Amino acid sequence: MAIFLIVSLVIIFIILLLSLTTTSKAYQYKHTIDPVDHHTAVNDINNQENDNKQE
Repeated sequence: MAIFLIVSLVIIFIILLLSLTTTSKAYQYKHTIDPVDHHTAVNDINNQENDNKQE
């Protein structure tokens, strides 16, 4: 019975370490955003304004 307890605790400890490592790496990840194409952004704004005027 003691062997099962020890094995269970080892498994729990390993899972805890993996969870903490994964969470730590996730917080260190730097997200990037693609630059906005000025012409496309202006066209989108103009299209939205035209749609609003038609309503």
